[in-house]
Amino acid sequence: MTAKGSATRQRIVEAAAAHIREHGVAATRLDDVGLRSRTGKSQLFHYFPGGKEDLLVAVAEYEAQRVLDDQQPYLGALDTWEAWHAWRDAVVDRYRQQGEHCPLGVLLTEVGRQSPASREITRGLLREWQEQLRRGVAGMQAGGAIRPAIDADRAAAAGVAGIQGGVVILMATGDITHLESALDLFLDHLHGRPQP
Repeated sequence: MTAKGSATRQRIVEAAAAHIREHGVAATRLDDVGLRSRTGKSQLFHYFPGGKEDLLVAVAEYEAQRVLDDQQPYLGALDTWEAWHAWRDAVVDRYRQQGEHCPLGVLLTEVGRQSPASREITRGLLREWQEQLRRGVAGMQAGGAIRPAIDADRAAAAGVAGIQGGVVILMATGDITHLESALDLFLDHLHGRPQP
């Protein structure tokens, strides 16, 4: 694909993702995406021969990558408590800015359920996210900063689940305190702080 072709395809994907975040999958038609991306039907089918289904898979890939990219550089370097707390703050700040139109919410409640291919992309995102958290926990355990009794896999799974739950509540209510609480309790658990 030429550089111009790649840019056009990306513009279509970004337009579709934005429209889905605002209106949902059911209310998103190819005509809406064409208007928003300034592309015609022939261009849409050139880049996405399977129509809306192919486009939704591309949107799932785009949104999944955004979820991971939004947490960098912190997620890839969770080797100090300062890094863990900077990651926590970055996650909260990002979802506060995105509000109910966040890529994670789009994946969990809209695009990620549309086809086996988009479900696999969502599963892949969650596996990669959990693995990066697990590596951070295991690395801190190796350095003696986290108790060896903590199961790194389970802790990482709980961290991802806490964020997902907090984001879904944020989307439904506009309230970010559940996400903040989930992350704070997750870090307290890793620190070994007693819970009230």
